Amino acid sequence: MRAFKGFNKDLTCRGYQYEEGKEFHTERAECCDTGFHACEYPLDCFGYYDPAHSVYHEVELSGEMDKSGDNTKVCATDIKIGARLSIAGFVKMAIDFTMSKVNKEAGSDERHGFASATGDYGASSATGDYGASSATGDYGASSATGDYGASSATGDYGASSATGNCGASSATGYKGASSATGDYGASSATGDYGASSATGDCGASSATGNCGASSATGDCGASSATGDYGASSATGDCGASSATGNCGASSATGDYGASSATGDCGASSATGDYGASSATGDYGASSATGNCGASSATGDCGASSATGNCGASSATGYKGASSATGDYGASSATGNCGASSATGYKGASSVSDPTGVAVAWGHEARAKGCKGAHLILSDWKYVGARYSDGDYMDPYDKESWELTGAKMIVVDGENIKEDTYYRCIEGEIVEVTEDGEIVEE
Repeated sequence: MRAFKGFNKDLTCRGYQYEEGKEFHTERAECCDTGFHACEYPLDCFGYYDPAHSVYHEVELSGEMDKSGDNTKVCATDIKIGARLSIAGFVKMAIDFTMSKVNKEAGSDERHGFASATGDYGASSATGDYGASSATGDYGASSATGDYGASSATGDYGASSATGNCGASSATGYKGASSATGDYGASSATGDYGASSATGDCGASSATGNCGASSATGDCGASSATGDYGASSATGDCGASSATGNCGASSATGDYGASSATGDCGASSATGDYGASSATGDYGASSATGNCGASSATGDCGASSATGNCGASSATGYKGASSATGDYGASSATGNCGASSATGYKGASSVSDPTGVAVAWGHEARAKGCKGAHLILSDWKYVGARYSDGDYMDPYDKESWELTGAKMIVVDGENIKEDTYYRCIEGEIVEVTEDGEIVEE
């Protein structure tokens, strides 16, 4: 049997490592328990592996088999991993599947498309050449207006629309809504009252949780909301956004950006191009607003923000807060309830929690902390061009600096004073002013 299977990007599934072209065998097949699982309908894979973090392959199932009553999921004792499918290829397979299930009613032919409404009071329309539309639930509505498009509404009162050429749209949940308006787009709303929209060409959007909302508006973007009441939006071209926790919110608005909120009620936003933002703890908040920035809040109730270009900020402790606002700055707060801030060149990092760590990794950066806290200080040497008076000509250029070492110290209140800034200069720990200038003895 031909089917389709989602994997993590390293081709693993539930801890099992697969390999393209190889065959695998197990002794027993029982859906949701044991065996190799796959889906006959390609878009059903979105319910198990979201398009923002997954890859999809065509597979061949054989041996003993068992089918699920929820959707087209099937499991078998034997599986062969076929070729990886692009979004466009995935959509084509979804179209082929829908075409094979649609009734060729009187008055319809391949030139004008196939339309089928099997539920009471349902409506189905296929207006594009070679399109396929199917509404199987009562009061459902399905429309495929683009050439070669496929649209399916299987839940009662569901609505599904594929308006772009070669697009695929599926609404399988009760009162679900799904729309794929871009060419080769794929949209799937499998949860009750869910809403999913893929408006960009080759985009993929999936809302698998009840009352979830997912939108991919940029070309080649991927958006997935798998938790109940979750919201996910990828508006930039080639962006990826995923909200997997209940009531979570994730948004990637910049081109090639990536945003993920995996904890319940978490919020994650990557608004700059090539930015990455991740909030994995419950109620966590993470935001990367600068281009190429990275921000991560992995602890519950943590907050992390990287607003400068190429900045990185990470808060991994419970209720931790971390902020890197300067260009090329790095800030890390790994202790519970700790706070750390590094603002880049001549930036400052501070921590007020005895279990916290303040990291000053910027050029001529400084750090301070309370008693018991740890400070990590980097030592850089300027090797770039200088003006005639000795001033740096281009201190913001990374090539103008050379890392010579780093040290970690503990604020003991004696040798290292509390609430006092320090830098590492030529291997020595030096007290500096609030502005980073060396304190004269």
